[in-house]
Amino acid sequence: MHALSRTDVAQMVDHTLLKPEATHADVEALIADAARLGAYSVCVSPSMLPLDTPEGLKVAVVCGFPSGAVPTPAKAAEAEYAVANGADEVDMVINIGAAKEDDWDTVREDIAAVKRACGSALLKVIIESAVLDDAQVVRACQAAADAGAEYVKTSTGFHPAGGASAHAVRLMRETVGDALGVKASGGIRTAEAAREMIDAGASRLGLSGTEAVLDGWD
Repeated sequence: MHALSRTDVAQMVDHTLLKPEATHADVEALIADAARLGAYSVCVSPSMLPLDTPEGLKVAVVCGFPSGAVPTPAKAAEAEYAVANGADEVDMVINIGAAKEDDWDTVREDIAAVKRACGSALLKVIIESAVLDDAQVVRACQAAADAGAEYVKTSTGFHPAGGASAHAVRLMRETVGDALGVKASGGIRTAEAAREMIDAGASRLGLSGTEAVLDGWD
């Protein structure tokens, strides 16, 4: 894994700006930075759509963010709106309360509804791993796979319980195998932290401080 180049790592990055006070000018700067750094995508809030992005830069948009405590029809409508307005990928938050209650039918049906709304767009499922126990992390990943998602993702980066951990990433990768991608997101601010997540099995990174991570890579 350590043989990955700076360019390789950049192509694993969703360059992210989800602060609620972010302006359109901030997002324009994000896009320019992502293009300059060679990031895979930008990840933004749905109110910022549509975006004017250079060819080759993907657009990821959050859904039901950050609480996940949004009715399923509203999540599905949000995802449909995002895709209609240029989103290539949707990062949805699961119904975390249902996961804590081990109500996996509700979790799975919520994800499946959003996946249907996404159509051909890629769906990443944020499980907020820091608030779940290991068994719940496994079940949440299984629910995402059963519902047709393409990725599972550790965290919103907004929960006080914390963001990504190598332990969670490893457990998620062990659960989904090669069938799904695993995105580590939340609190990854150094090249060392990024390397730890990749070594644990992450195939995508959600970063707000992308340049600092890449500058420390070589």
